Amino acid sequence: MENLKNRLKTARLARGWSQDELARASGVSRSGISAIEIERLVPSAAAALRLAKVFDCRVEDLFSLDDDGPSAPAWATSPQGACRYWQAEVDGRLLAYPADTFGDITTAHDGMFDGTSMHPAEQFAAERTLVMACCDPAVGLLAEELARHANVRLLILSRSSSQALELLRNRQVHVAGVHLSHAAEDGNATAIEETLGRTAQYKLLRAARWEEGLAITPDRRMNSIRSVLAARLRWIGREAGSGAHQCLTEIRRDRTPPKHNAHSHRGVAETIRSGLADVGVCLRLVSEQAGLNFLSVREEAYDLCFAADQMHDPRIAALVEAIRSPGYRKLLSELPGYSAVDAGGLQSVGATSTERPFSSSNS
Repeated sequence: MENLKNRLKTARLARGWSQDELARASGVSRSGISAIEIERLVPSAAAALRLAKVFDCRVEDLFSLDDDGPSAPAWATSPQGACRYWQAEVDGRLLAYPADTFGDITTAHDGMFDGTSMHPAEQFAAERTLVMACCDPAVGLLAEELARHANVRLLILSRSSSQALELLRNRQVHVAGVHLSHAAEDGNATAIEETLGRTAQYKLLRAARWEEGLAITPDRRMNSIRSVLAARLRWIGREAGSGAHQCLTEIRRDRTPPKHNAHSHRGVAETIRSGLADVGVCLRLVSEQAGLNFLSVREEAYDLCFAADQMHDPRIAALVEAIRSPGYRKLLSELPGYSAVDAGGLQSVGATSTERPFSSSNS
């Protein structure tokens, strides 16, 4: 059967409109616009005419017939040659994620890419897949909770806080994990507004509080940060834009940065455990798992950021429910250095909002 291809998404983004704004202007529901954009729904003649009127164009400029079969998903990030891939619906687009963008692989892939063409396999529903960019080493617990109770698959991209926010800004992920402030401060709202601006509104979901500090090789018996800084130790750093890099900079102040960087909390611990470095910044959980000594530096707020207009997406609703569930909060609180004391609280950030405290997780 002939397939209807559309350029609705391109036209909408060219105007800088959200799906909600287009829905209000055209009278077509937001869910209908989303379904049309990912080619899951053929618009009625009336809907097509209303949309064309909004854009002051012909219907043919938005929609055309195509005999080449269903369109392949667009790449969220460019693949480096042949690879496995996953796919998900993000902001009305069907996106593919090459395997090399992931951290630990814990779920079956949706297809193979041979360097030229995609070859789909048995696929999990794209609209039931939630994509999160974060550096939380315990995020697998959240993935299990979402799969077990909501039938939502969580795809995890291993990224620093700043990298995760950039992916969120580009609507390449649903959620960005962020830890760029002390837990005692205003949370991550200020850092997020500096990165994303105030023209769009976002929500922050408190995921946890955790301890970040210095992981030290066990053969170095040191009990203070001052003694660590005074000793001649080999440091392993973290990439700029990560919470660990921020913490490391505060500790070392104007000292010369480490020559080499790791790209995850576990990367820091493994570098020290392998004998290639003596000290570095990571989470208590990772340090203890690696059998290293740990000096706590600060407690941090770890938040999950997502676009406010996605609040009613069933996957986001499932995420909020999962983090607020007693079972998950209990598991989280039993991890070394983690606290679930205010997990599940929500805060608005960005356009028309003020930096107000998190609402109760019970609200």
